[in-house]
Amino acid sequence: MSKRMLWALVGSCALLTLAIPSHAQSSDVKEKPALYSYVSHWAIPRAHWADMQKADESDNEILEKALADGTIVGYGHDETMVHQADSGTHDDWWEAHSMAGLLKVLDQFYASGSTTSDPLTSATAHSDTISVSHYYNWKPGPYKNAYTHVSTYQLKPDAPDDAVDTLSKTLVVPLLEKLLDDGTLLEYEVDTEAIHTTDPSYFWIIYTVASPDGLDKVNAALGEAVKAQPLAGPAFGSMTASKSHRDDLIRGDGVYK
Repeated sequence: MSKRMLWALVGSCALLTLAIPSHAQSSDVKEKPALYSYVSHWAIPRAHWADMQKADESDNEILEKALADGTIVGYGHDETMVHQADSGTHDDWWEAHSMAGLLKVLDQFYASGSTTSDPLTSATAHSDTISVSHYYNWKPGPYKNAYTHVSTYQLKPDAPDDAVDTLSKTLVVPLLEKLLDDGTLLEYEVDTEAIHTTDPSYFWIIYTVASPDGLDKVNAALGEAVKAQPLAGPAFGSMTASKSHRDDLIRGDGVYK
């Protein structure tokens, strides 16, 4: 493989070749209390995209109250930047430390009638996911027009039961914490599904940056990590199926408490 092809692979696979500084140990990373995420995915016709932005602003009244009273710890709205045929164009999400917190907000949306009003009624497709994370962190406060990179991975059939924990503690979290500390990241999390609507072997690595420059900084950090820990990539690959890897790039507004 040529050097150019190698670096292209590093960039496209994002967190596939994570590495950690030699001084970082898995014992430094602790599993956190459960963080649940509710995400509604919508495929909205282009003619209604402006209406979707107005609908998001209207939804913020419910979400702001839930954030203020502690029911949720964050929320946001996104638009897809790299579109695929028959895939979503927008999403709405909120996060809480309990399933009850998620569903309390969902019930409020149903009661408000917003789920059956325009532009959602124009959607050509819709799906929801509820995920859970024990490895996450964020910078408190609002953000606007930030970019979120979502990497989808699937564990190999022979991967150990604690594979996601092991990868998170030894490879993923140490690097992402460093990038959060230096201001490159606004938020990150490692998710699995709490309500399984896909194969349970899937997991997601998600991070948010304030601007496109942040995406380049993450890729640069990955490149340095590859040089420092060349065996980390093969270690990650030994537990994950590379053919199932996919990336999504979205842009949106959000806030964390």
